[in-house]
Amino acid sequence: MSKLAVVAAGGTGGHLFPAQALAEALIARGWRIVLASDERAAAFAEGFPAEERIGLSARTYRRGDPLSMAGAGLAIVAGVGQARRAFQRLKPDVVIGFGGYPSVPGLLAGVTLGLPTVIHEQNAVMGGANRRMAARVRTVACAFPVLQKAPAQVAARAVVVGNPMRPEIRALADLAYAPPGVEGPIRLLVTGGSQGARLLSERVPEAMALLPEALRRRLSVQQQARAESMDHARATYDAAGITAEIAPFFKDMATRLAQAHLVIGRSGAGTVCELAVAGKPAILIPLAIAVDDDQGQNARLLVDVGGAEMIREPELSAQGLAATLEAMLTAPGRLQDMAHASRSVAKPDAAERLADVVEKTAGL
Repeated sequence: MSKLAVVAAGGTGGHLFPAQALAEALIARGWRIVLASDERAAAFAEGFPAEERIGLSARTYRRGDPLSMAGAGLAIVAGVGQARRAFQRLKPDVVIGFGGYPSVPGLLAGVTLGLPTVIHEQNAVMGGANRRMAARVRTVACAFPVLQKAPAQVAARAVVVGNPMRPEIRALADLAYAPPGVEGPIRLLVTGGSQGARLLSERVPEAMALLPEALRRRLSVQQQARAESMDHARATYDAAGITAEIAPFFKDMATRLAQAHLVIGRSGAGTVCELAVAGKPAILIPLAIAVDDDQGQNARLLVDVGGAEMIREPELSAQGLAATLEAMLTAPGRLQDMAHASRSVAKPDAAERLADVVEKTAGL
């Protein structure tokens, strides 16, 4: 029988995408994969390459609410029992957690059964679920060279591997950056994610409308926007004479990222690491309500080496963003330097690095 890994992950794309990239890398090495998450994630993760999906009881809680905390505790206890019974049947060689409260029952079951356990932290700031489990697992891997909010002894032993990502994004590491010419289109990709997209949908078009006419005529904008914000964005671009494609979601993100001269967006862990691998200059606007300012700390990976500019939400204005855009878009050499700086901190082989860590922890 081949080796078996249980991947325990929360139900968001930020947890599941790197978990899937690792699963694919392990499968290529002859491993079998089981996904452990809460019932919701286990049901909708249809594309996850697992031979079995285990739905575990898990629940988050509201701080300071005794009833909510008690309910979450009972759910976790039930989930651990479910996971232990499943693991006793499956006999996994290793359990890997990717954060989010649905990952906790699977990891706790692995720890209490004495199985090799690994956690991977995607952000520069360790999330709450991983923070609670880090001291109990055998190995801690992380995406960023800093691991804030982690206990000192955990941060000291953490192995930096990067963020595992989809093959189509990894392939961008082989493409050289080509800055915009003196003439011809300047391609901008604007992403916003599901949170705070309205702010970007309004401010970014308003900023581009303030650019000199000669520059506006060259712009080719592709922007993700919430459905309720699309009309405003489209009207602003039309009035400014800017060519723009606006949609709630782009399926072919790798192709669009490959073609972009400049990216504007949030600074989630996956976004920052993908920009580094693709070698793209960026303007990053961290989500202000993000817990522990994890997006702001993620952005520092690119900002500190000169690969990106960061604008905090309270300072984001159409006028200020327009000034930043004009300075960057009229200096192709600067864009080239930023692209080179971004790629200097990339880890396109993160999935393989993490797979190495998993196999070492499993003693295989």
